[in-house]
Amino acid sequence: MASGISANKLELLQIADAVAREKGIELDIVLAAMSDAIEKAAKARYGMENDIRVEIDPKTGNTRLLRVVEVVDVVENDDTQISLALAQREKPDAQIGDEIIDELPPVEFGRIATQSAKQVIVQRVREAERERQYEEFKDRVGEIISGVVKRVEYGNVVLDLGRGEAVVRRDNLIPREVFRPGDRIRAFIENVKREQRGPQIILSRTDPKFMAALFAQEVPEVYEGVIEIRAVARDPGSRAKIAVISNDPGIDPVGACVGMRGSRVQAVVNELQGEKVDIIPWSPDAAAFIVNGLAPAEVTKVVLDEDVERIEVVVPDEQLSLAIGRRGQNVRLASQLTGWDIDIMTEAQESERRQAEFAERTELFMEALDVDEMIAQLLASEGFATVEEVAYVPVEEITYIEGFDEETAEEIQNRARDHIDRENAALDEKRKEMGVEDDLAATAGISPAMLVRLGENDIKTLEDFAGCVTDDLTGWFETIDRKRVRQEGIFDGFDVSPEEVEDMIMNARVAAGWITQEELEAQRAAQAQAEAEAEAAALAEAEGETLGEDALAAPAADSDAGVSAL
Repeated sequence: MASGISANKLELLQIADAVAREKGIELDIVLAAMSDAIEKAAKARYGMENDIRVEIDPKTGNTRLLRVVEVVDVVENDDTQISLALAQREKPDAQIGDEIIDELPPVEFGRIATQSAKQVIVQRVREAERERQYEEFKDRVGEIISGVVKRVEYGNVVLDLGRGEAVVRRDNLIPREVFRPGDRIRAFIENVKREQRGPQIILSRTDPKFMAALFAQEVPEVYEGVIEIRAVARDPGSRAKIAVISNDPGIDPVGACVGMRGSRVQAVVNELQGEKVDIIPWSPDAAAFIVNGLAPAEVTKVVLDEDVERIEVVVPDEQLSLAIGRRGQNVRLASQLTGWDIDIMTEAQESERRQAEFAERTELFMEALDVDEMIAQLLASEGFATVEEVAYVPVEEITYIEGFDEETAEEIQNRARDHIDRENAALDEKRKEMGVEDDLAATAGISPAMLVRLGENDIKTLEDFAGCVTDDLTGWFETIDRKRVRQEGIFDGFDVSPEEVEDMIMNARVAAGWITQEELEAQRAAQAQAEAEAEAAALAEAEGETLGEDALAAPAADSDAGVSAL
């Protein structure tokens, strides 16, 4: 067969095949690019208005130059159309809509035509190469990849991946890390973006997921899913915390990740330039998890506020600096790991605070209830924190206090209610002076003090309040400089949950006529059903992971065994 193919045709195929192999793209794409280049040159020779097509045989390299005209009833363009009568002279069976094809003589490429053809081929091949790179890497986000440093530009490291280039930006490099051309490094594929100049493969060595992926490579149990990495927090190049849990009660997740004599964790530490790693057991109990996360510090007491995900941790005086860590590193990483805001205080500080709170409550009860110091102290010592609690608890909770009979308890509650009524009347007068409308005041769940707070924030009508979202009122969290920061809400300081606030807003929307009561009830029913289904699915998944199909008959026993093993 080769004898029938001229040298230039063989050369054409050889060039196309070499380009396809070098760029890692299909031969058909290269041949199509060459066809476009020849077509462009042919149109320059025979006229741009002509419909000229090029066919290259991928086996022989034969190139055909074809001029195509369409058979039409009425000719509007002589260059691309032909009448049925003229067409039937050449092809008797021609019909409307057929194409008449004439083969044209080959085109001699001059210097300008050659340069133009080269540009077309290079452009098409480059586009195909970029598309190939994007398709190859777009589904590999989350993987670890190895590459050779090609160059360093303004602190950004460009890697040669063999079949493409990737960049590790300066802020995604571990501090004090220096690379030179020729160095081989590993990094985490953080993102792959399709851009005009080609796919941008963004790598990172500081992403917490990079550490999780390294453990998956070093610890077979993590790779196989027996051990799960639930959370990672990093101060790149310095210290990190990683929370792990085992789906097999017989396997210690911390020990498996540490390895024999620390071999597994040491391999990760070496890759991360000596970054110290604390491996802690994950727990569904927030308090236990946070205590684990503050290791190596010892914790004596914790107080959780689940509504705002905030926890107060009490440590021995000598453990304070250890719990906080150098420049706050230990508590900051524990906060990132658990997702909770952590306040740390010593036992002495907590004692001082308790005494201050006790004195403040005593003073409050003495003034509001017009009682002597001893009675006020008894109420405060029994855990009463506000006048509202005293006013509305069952009377038995007050008569339970030693020395308080029923008559005394009722008198104290009456005084508390009178005090609340006076305060509410004053607050109601204040909100009227601020212009907060009566329609808003009539909304269920909004207290007079809340109305004043709303007026201070220029929310004065029912429509104003109906247009709020829950976060505006309860506060929200933002990540700033990799730290979770809480932004204050209008109702900060009031004992209301996000669910209660959402109910207030929806009631206001019903009252404002934005939605009907029936629509609200249907929406709540749908939401309750979705939550129930999600909870059931999560429970089923958890049981399947921790118990296995054969143990479903005794979930409680196995579940307890799994927790105790941790």
